[in-house]
Order: sequence, then C-alpha cells, then structure tokens
Amino acid sequence: MTLQQLLDDAAFLSLEHQLHLDGLLGDHTWDVDLSEGHFAFRAAETGAGPLLAEAPDGELVATRMHLLGTAAPGPRSWLWCWANPVGFGDVVTGLARWLRDFGGRHGVPELSQPEVQFAELPGAATEPAQAVGVVLDAAKAAARRWTSYSGDVGNGTRAAFLLDHPAFALPEPSGPRTLRVLLERLSGPTLGDHRRAVASYAGGRSLAQHWEAEHAAVRLAGPAFELRVRFDELGQIAGVDADFSPA
Repeated sequence: MTLQQLLDDAAFLSLEHQLHLDGLLGDHTWDVDLSEGHFAFRAAETGAGPLLAEAPDGELVATRMHLLGTAAPGPRSWLWCWANPVGFGDVVTGLARWLRDFGGRHGVPELSQPEVQFAELPGAATEPAQAVGVVLDAAKAAARRWTSYSGDVGNGTRAAFLLDHPAFALPEPSGPRTLRVLLERLSGPTLGDHRRAVASYAGGRSLAQHWEAEHAAVRLAGPAFELRVRFDELGQIAGVDADFSPA
C-alpha cells in the first residue's frame, strides 16, 4: 500500500463528509481541551448552520475526539501527536498511534515516522493547510473515520483532528450531491488512480457499480439516480453523464 492509494481511496468520500459538515455547522467557533479529550463547536452570533442553531445553547460536543498532529510553517513539517515533545494523553492520541502501527505494517512511512517534511508529501505541500489535508485524507482511508477538522492554534500552526458524532453521518446518497462531489473533487489535488478513487467512493456510499468493457466507463446507481463516469485513454475521468430519474 502507498500513501497515494490511501489518498485515492479517500478523495471523494472525504470531500462529501466535509461538505456535509460545513453545511451543518455554518458560521461557528470551536474549542478543544486536550487534557480531557473535549472538542466543541459553538454557533456564531449569525450564520450558524442547522445543527448548531438547534443544539442546546448553540453547542455541539463531539462524542469522541482524536488528535492526529500539527503542521507548522517554521520547520515546514507535519509532526504526529505521539511524537510531540509537549506530550499528550492516551485519550487523544490512541488513533494516531494506531495509524503509526498501520503505517508500519503496510509500508506507509508517512504514517509511521514521527515527522514528515511538507516537500515529501504528494503535491509537495507548501502550506500547513495543504499538509494537513493530505495527512487527514490518508488517516481517514486507513481508519475508516471520515469527519475531520483542522484549525489554527497559533503562529500559523494547524492542528488536525478526526471527530465522531452521530450527526456527522451522511444522509442517503442523492444524484445532485454525488455529481457535485465527483466534479468538485476533480479540481482539487491530483488523483493517482481515478478508477480506484471512483470505485472506493462508490463502495463507501453503497452505490451499485457496473463497469463497462475495458473499464472505459462505470455506471454508478443510487436511489433514483444513475451516473456514468467516463475515463480517457490515460485512465483519467473524462466526463460524467447524469440521469436523476432512471427507469
């Protein structure tokens, strides 16, 4: 297994979860207590999304918070939380340590070595936010936990978290949202294996997959919709045809 394969596996499903979370939260603030493993979102005075607008006192507390690490502009590197000299308790580092062991077992050094330079990550990240995005997507695919959050913790350093809460679960797939996810992700970081990425997304969303001869295209069928994803001679997505009311 490679880091790029994990990124391909996460590409579309990670984006859909992020779109879902953004819609639920709207304008918000956040705070975290690493000693207690407590992570909360709070509604802003205006512009809060439906989840926070309806939450008691405008606050939603994650049922479980997992700190992964930090990306800092000074050393231009990602540092896993279990390697941070500050030291964090087991309650927030357990998943990161599981990922370290996963990386060791599967030969993904970016998950197992304490510190990773931005330049060593796919796409040669130049900013903390880019590096955090790469590590979070790889972690999501490995751990099969899909909701993430990252925030500035001072001096341009960003911390990365995976969060659990029942409200973060995706709703049933819809044609327009699935089409949006496919097209919007194509303008993001480069995919390694487009077919793998589409197949992983379809599997994660329980969409029926019907591959055509020589994998030139795949039909993805969901509730009252079908999408046909076409691939060019290089195996890259060439276009998507949508039918939101299949017979």
